[in-house]
Amino acid sequence: MLKQRAMGTEDKEVRRQAILDAAERLFVKHGERMASVAEVAGAAGLAKGTVYLYFPGKEEMLLALHERHVALFFTALMAKLGERGPLDFDDIFPVTRDHLIRRAGYLELTSRCFGLMDREIPKDTALAFKARVAATLQAAGVHLDRHFRMPPGAGVALLLHSYGLIVGLWQLLHPNERFGRAMRRPGLRALDRDYEKEIEDALRALWRGWMSKPDKRKSR
Repeated sequence: MLKQRAMGTEDKEVRRQAILDAAERLFVKHGERMASVAEVAGAAGLAKGTVYLYFPGKEEMLLALHERHVALFFTALMAKLGERGPLDFDDIFPVTRDHLIRRAGYLELTSRCFGLMDREIPKDTALAFKARVAATLQAAGVHLDRHFRMPPGAGVALLLHSYGLIVGLWQLLHPNERFGRAMRRPGLRALDRDYEKEIEDALRALWRGWMSKPDKRKSR
């Protein structure tokens, strides 16, 4: 009986991930709009009613997809911080680049979910999501504190500042793709930049600044 219950739970999680996989494929393909529950169900090979058993609506589905992306990033980050030997920015940045900056649809979905949590996702659902992310952020911050010998809380602050740069700069420069050549007009030329190069430079400067401040470090 216990074995059957465990298998049932496992099967449900597999199906939930399959739904999120389908939602991700559709979002990457049609980032300008949200796919309907029916479209996601069709892409997952499931009935529409089955999808509703896992997600109340398409907004909650996208938030769950965003949370999965965030979890993958933090898992990779903490694995890197758990490696033996000293690390520096050049060791950490590839994790950020591969999971946040270059992952197809990640930044678009992040921006979309920020808006959904403000307007369309139920408050309790949004707060529960934020609480889970905060707990993960806290755990990763502790790893940073220990590895780089920073005082308690410094790692969380550094991660928050880094994420703010990643998302904020992308939102500022992202219209390059939408407006194309119009971004080359003299009045807009300051925003016609290579996002990946700009964000690497900005993050490198941020991390260098934090690591060089005596009051941000402590001895073991």
